[in-house]
Amino acid sequence: MSMLGRKQQELDWRGKPIRCDRCAHAQAQTLKQCEPGKICVHSARPSRIEHFFEANPGTASGYLTSERGEVRAAAVRNAEVIHLPAMLTDTDAEVRWNTALRLPRRFLLRLRDDADREVRIRVAGAIEGDELAPMMSDPDYFVRQIVARRIAVPLLRSMLDDPDPQVRRAVVERIGPEWLNRLAQDEDEGVRSEVARRIPLHQLHTLTKDADCRVRYVVAQRAQHSVLKLLAADEDSMIRELVQERLTTERDVSTAGHVLLRMPVTDREKGA
Repeated sequence: MSMLGRKQQELDWRGKPIRCDRCAHAQAQTLKQCEPGKICVHSARPSRIEHFFEANPGTASGYLTSERGEVRAAAVRNAEVIHLPAMLTDTDAEVRWNTALRLPRRFLLRLRDDADREVRIRVAGAIEGDELAPMMSDPDYFVRQIVARRIAVPLLRSMLDDPDPQVRRAVVERIGPEWLNRLAQDEDEGVRSEVARRIPLHQLHTLTKDADCRVRYVVAQRAQHSVLKLLAADEDSMIRELVQERLTTERDVSTAGHVLLRMPVTDREKGA
Protein backbone atom coordinates (compact mmCIF):
# COMPACT_ATOMS: atom_id res chain seq x y z
CA MET A 1 0.00 0.00 0.00
CA SER A 2 1.34 3.45 -0.90
CA MET A 3 2.04 6.12 1.66
CA LEU A 4 -0.95 8.11 0.38
CA GLY A 5 -3.22 5.15 0.92
CA ARG A 6 -2.29 4.62 4.55
CA LYS A 7 -4.40 6.05 7.32
CA GLN A 8 -2.46 8.71 9.17
CA GLN A 9 -1.33 7.40 12.54
CA GLU A 10 -2.53 9.18 15.67
CA LEU A 11 0.20 11.21 17.40
CA ASP A 12 0.55 12.01 21.08
CA TRP A 13 1.21 15.45 22.55
CA ARG A 14 4.95 15.05 21.95
CA GLY A 15 4.36 14.33 18.27
CA LYS A 16 5.20 10.65 18.59
CA PRO A 17 3.01 7.82 17.25
CA ILE A 18 0.57 6.41 19.80
CA ARG A 19 1.20 2.69 20.40
CA CYS A 20 -2.17 1.23 21.39
CA ASP A 21 -0.59 -2.19 21.88
CA ARG A 22 1.55 -0.77 24.68
CA CYS A 23 -1.23 1.28 26.31
CA ALA A 24 -2.48 0.41 29.78
CA HIS A 25 -6.02 0.88 28.44
CA ALA A 26 -5.84 -1.72 25.68
CA GLN A 27 -8.88 -3.49 27.15
CA ALA A 28 -10.87 -0.27 26.89
CA GLN A 29 -10.26 -0.30 23.15
CA THR A 30 -11.81 -3.77 22.96
CA LEU A 31 -14.87 -2.41 24.82
CA LYS A 32 -15.07 0.57 22.43
CA GLN A 33 -14.20 2.88 25.33
CA CYS A 34 -10.98 3.86 23.59
CA GLU A 35 -10.50 4.45 19.90
CA PRO A 36 -7.53 6.02 18.08
CA GLY A 37 -8.51 9.31 16.50
CA LYS A 38 -11.65 9.67 18.64
CA ILE A 39 -11.23 8.60 22.26
CA CYS A 40 -7.68 8.64 23.63
CA VAL A 41 -6.06 9.92 26.81
CA HIS A 42 -2.71 10.18 25.06
CA SER A 43 -3.99 12.31 22.19
CA ALA A 44 -2.66 15.78 21.52
CA ARG A 45 -6.24 17.03 21.21
CA PRO A 46 -8.08 18.01 24.44
CA SER A 47 -11.47 16.96 23.03
CA ARG A 48 -10.30 13.37 22.60
CA ILE A 49 -8.93 13.33 26.12
CA GLU A 50 -12.29 14.55 27.44
CA HIS A 51 -14.09 11.83 25.50
CA PHE A 52 -11.80 9.26 27.10
CA PHE A 53 -12.69 10.28 30.67
CA GLU A 54 -16.37 10.48 29.77
CA ALA A 55 -16.17 6.89 28.57
CA ASN A 56 -13.86 5.78 31.40
CA PRO A 57 -14.69 7.94 34.45
CA GLY A 58 -13.18 5.41 36.84
CA THR A 59 -9.70 6.19 35.52
CA ALA A 60 -9.90 9.98 36.05
CA SER A 61 -8.60 10.13 39.62
CA GLY A 62 -5.43 8.37 38.55
CA TYR A 63 -4.61 11.15 36.11
CA LEU A 64 -4.86 14.11 38.52
CA THR A 65 -1.07 14.14 38.78
CA SER A 66 -0.45 13.96 35.03
CA GLU A 67 2.29 16.24 33.77
CA ARG A 68 -0.11 17.59 31.13
CA GLY A 69 -2.49 20.37 32.14
CA GLU A 70 -4.99 19.32 29.45
CA VAL A 71 -5.21 15.86 30.96
CA ARG A 72 -5.62 17.15 34.53
CA ALA A 73 -8.25 19.66 33.38
CA ALA A 74 -10.29 16.87 31.79
CA ALA A 75 -9.68 14.45 34.65
CA VAL A 76 -11.06 16.74 37.37
CA ARG A 77 -14.42 16.76 35.60
CA ASN A 78 -14.83 13.05 36.28
CA ALA A 79 -12.56 12.32 39.25
CA GLU A 80 -13.89 11.43 42.69
CA VAL A 81 -14.82 14.60 44.58
CA ILE A 82 -12.75 13.63 47.60
CA HIS A 83 -9.58 14.27 45.58
CA LEU A 84 -10.62 17.65 44.18
CA PRO A 85 -9.96 20.28 46.92
CA ALA A 86 -6.21 19.83 46.46
CA MET A 87 -6.59 20.68 42.77
CA LEU A 88 -7.66 24.25 43.56
CA THR A 89 -3.96 25.10 43.85
CA ASP A 90 -2.99 23.42 40.59
CA THR A 91 -0.56 25.37 38.40
CA ASP A 92 -3.00 25.27 35.45
CA ALA A 93 -5.83 27.83 35.47
CA GLU A 94 -8.24 25.56 33.57
CA VAL A 95 -7.71 22.83 36.14
CA ARG A 96 -8.52 25.21 38.99
CA TRP A 97 -11.67 26.45 37.27
CA ASN A 98 -12.96 22.99 36.36
CA THR A 99 -12.31 21.89 39.93
CA ALA A 100 -14.26 24.78 41.45
CA LEU A 101 -17.28 23.98 39.27
CA ARG A 102 -17.59 20.57 40.87
CA LEU A 103 -17.14 21.64 44.46
CA PRO A 104 -19.54 23.44 46.86
CA ARG A 105 -19.88 27.20 46.31
CA ARG A 106 -17.54 28.12 49.14
CA PHE A 107 -14.67 26.65 47.13
CA LEU A 108 -15.55 28.78 44.12
CA LEU A 109 -15.25 31.88 46.31
CA ARG A 110 -11.60 31.00 46.96
CA LEU A 111 -10.87 31.80 43.34
CA ARG A 112 -11.89 35.46 43.64
CA ASP A 113 -8.20 36.21 44.15
CA ASP A 114 -6.91 33.70 41.60
CA ALA A 115 -3.67 34.68 39.88
CA ASP A 116 -5.20 34.21 36.42
CA ARG A 117 -7.50 37.00 35.18
CA GLU A 118 -9.52 34.56 33.04
CA VAL A 119 -10.41 32.58 36.12
CA ARG A 120 -11.44 35.73 38.00
CA ILE A 121 -13.53 36.85 35.00
CA ARG A 122 -15.39 33.53 35.12
CA VAL A 123 -15.83 33.77 38.87
CA ALA A 124 -17.23 37.31 38.60
CA GLY A 125 -19.79 36.02 36.12
CA ALA A 126 -20.75 33.07 38.31
CA ILE A 127 -21.18 34.53 41.79
CA GLU A 128 -23.63 37.24 42.82
CA GLY A 129 -24.82 39.61 45.52
CA ASP A 130 -22.49 40.43 48.38
CA GLU A 131 -20.13 37.70 47.17
CA LEU A 132 -18.99 40.15 44.48
CA ALA A 133 -18.02 42.93 46.90
CA PRO A 134 -14.37 41.84 47.36
CA MET A 135 -13.91 41.93 43.58
CA MET A 136 -14.81 45.63 43.26
CA SER A 137 -11.11 46.39 43.74
CA ASP A 138 -9.79 43.66 41.44
CA PRO A 139 -6.57 44.73 39.65
CA ASP A 140 -8.07 43.93 36.23
CA TYR A 141 -10.47 46.49 34.75
CA PHE A 142 -12.55 43.88 32.90
CA VAL A 143 -13.21 41.96 36.10
CA ARG A 144 -14.38 45.18 37.76
CA GLN A 145 -16.54 45.96 34.74
CA ILE A 146 -18.34 42.63 35.12
CA VAL A 147 -18.75 43.32 38.83
CA ALA A 148 -20.24 46.76 38.10
CA ARG A 149 -22.81 45.14 35.83
CA ARG A 150 -23.85 42.49 38.33
CA ILE A 151 -23.37 43.76 41.87
CA ALA A 152 -26.27 45.15 43.90
CA VAL A 153 -27.04 48.76 42.89
CA PRO A 154 -26.50 50.27 46.38
CA LEU A 155 -22.91 48.99 46.36
CA LEU A 156 -22.11 50.81 43.10
CA ARG A 157 -21.42 54.03 45.00
CA SER A 158 -18.06 52.55 45.97
CA MET A 159 -17.14 52.29 42.28
CA LEU A 160 -17.94 55.87 41.22
CA ASP A 161 -14.25 56.79 41.32
CA ASP A 162 -12.95 53.69 39.56
CA PRO A 163 -9.77 54.56 37.61
CA ASP A 164 -11.00 52.98 34.37
CA PRO A 165 -13.65 54.78 32.25
CA GLN A 166 -15.09 51.48 31.00
CA VAL A 167 -15.93 50.56 34.57
CA ARG A 168 -17.39 54.00 35.33
CA ARG A 169 -19.62 53.71 32.26
CA ALA A 170 -20.94 50.41 33.57
CA VAL A 171 -21.58 52.10 36.91
CA VAL A 172 -23.47 55.00 35.31
CA GLU A 173 -25.70 52.57 33.38
CA ARG A 174 -27.09 51.15 36.63
CA ILE A 175 -26.56 53.51 39.53
CA GLY A 176 -29.47 55.42 41.04
CA PRO A 177 -30.28 58.81 39.39
CA GLU A 178 -29.41 60.68 42.58
CA TRP A 179 -25.73 59.82 41.99
CA LEU A 180 -25.49 60.66 38.29
CA ASN A 181 -24.69 64.33 38.76
CA ARG A 182 -21.53 63.21 40.55
CA LEU A 183 -20.15 62.02 37.19
CA ALA A 184 -21.52 64.83 35.03
CA GLN A 185 -18.01 66.35 34.89
CA ASP A 186 -16.18 63.05 34.36
CA GLU A 187 -13.06 63.30 32.19
CA ASP A 188 -14.35 60.58 29.84
CA GLU A 189 -16.84 61.56 27.10
CA GLY A 190 -18.44 58.12 27.17
CA VAL A 191 -19.19 58.42 30.86
CA ARG A 192 -20.69 61.90 30.45
CA SER A 193 -22.76 60.73 27.46
CA GLU A 194 -24.24 57.96 29.55
CA VAL A 195 -24.94 60.47 32.31
CA ALA A 196 -26.77 62.64 29.75
CA ARG A 197 -28.94 59.68 28.75
CA ARG A 198 -30.01 58.90 32.32
CA ILE A 199 -29.81 62.08 34.36
CA PRO A 200 -33.20 63.55 35.43
CA LEU A 201 -34.51 66.15 32.95
CA HIS A 202 -34.34 68.99 35.46
CA GLN A 203 -30.57 68.45 35.74
CA LEU A 204 -29.79 68.32 32.01
CA HIS A 205 -28.87 72.00 31.93
CA THR A 206 -25.59 71.15 33.67
CA LEU A 207 -24.43 69.47 30.43
CA THR A 208 -25.45 72.09 27.84
CA LYS A 209 -21.93 73.51 27.79
CA ASP A 210 -20.10 70.19 27.77
CA ALA A 211 -16.84 70.28 25.82
CA ASP A 212 -17.81 67.29 23.68
CA CYS A 213 -20.48 67.73 21.00
CA ARG A 214 -21.59 64.11 21.40
CA VAL A 215 -22.63 64.80 24.96
CA ARG A 216 -24.48 67.97 23.97
CA TYR A 217 -26.24 66.07 21.18
CA VAL A 218 -27.66 63.60 23.72
CA VAL A 219 -28.81 66.60 25.77
CA ALA A 220 -30.51 68.07 22.69
CA GLN A 221 -32.33 64.77 22.14
CA ARG A 222 -33.81 64.72 25.63
CA ALA A 223 -34.03 68.29 26.87
CA GLN A 224 -37.28 70.09 27.52
CA HIS A 225 -38.07 73.45 25.91
CA SER A 226 -36.30 75.74 28.39
CA VAL A 227 -33.04 73.77 28.23
CA LEU A 228 -33.38 73.11 24.52
CA LYS A 229 -33.30 76.83 23.78
CA LEU A 230 -29.87 77.04 25.46
CA LEU A 231 -28.50 74.93 22.60
CA ALA A 232 -30.12 76.90 19.78
CA ALA A 233 -26.84 78.69 19.01
CA ASP A 234 -24.56 75.72 19.62
CA GLU A 235 -21.30 75.72 17.67
CA ASP A 236 -22.07 72.29 16.21
CA SER A 237 -24.35 72.41 13.14
CA MET A 238 -25.92 69.00 13.80
CA ILE A 239 -26.94 70.08 17.28
CA ARG A 240 -28.42 73.35 15.95
CA GLU A 241 -30.38 71.40 13.32
CA LEU A 242 -31.72 68.99 15.91
CA VAL A 243 -32.72 71.83 18.23
CA GLN A 244 -34.43 73.70 15.38
CA GLU A 245 -36.27 70.56 14.33
CA ARG A 246 -37.53 69.89 17.84
CA LEU A 247 -38.55 73.51 18.44
CA THR A 248 -40.39 73.58 15.12
CA THR A 249 -42.20 70.35 15.99
CA GLU A 250 -43.21 71.82 19.34
CA ARG A 251 -44.60 74.95 17.63
CA ASP A 252 -46.51 72.87 15.08
CA VAL A 253 -48.07 70.74 17.80
CA SER A 254 -48.95 73.83 19.81
CA THR A 255 -50.43 75.59 16.76
CA ALA A 256 -52.44 72.54 15.79
CA GLY A 257 -53.93 72.35 19.23
CA HIS A 258 -54.78 76.06 19.18
CA VAL A 259 -56.55 75.73 15.81
CA LEU A 260 -58.61 72.83 17.06
CA LEU A 261 -59.75 74.87 20.01
CA ARG A 262 -60.90 77.73 17.71
CA MET A 263 -62.65 75.72 15.01
CA PRO A 264 -65.81 77.54 13.81
CA VAL A 265 -69.20 76.21 14.79
CA THR A 266 -70.86 74.34 11.90
CA ASP A 267 -74.37 75.13 10.57
CA ARG A 268 -75.61 71.87 11.94
CA GLU A 269 -74.31 72.77 15.38
CA LYS A 270 -75.99 76.21 15.16
CA GLY A 271 -79.36 74.63 14.48
CA ALA A 272 -79.04 72.12 17.23
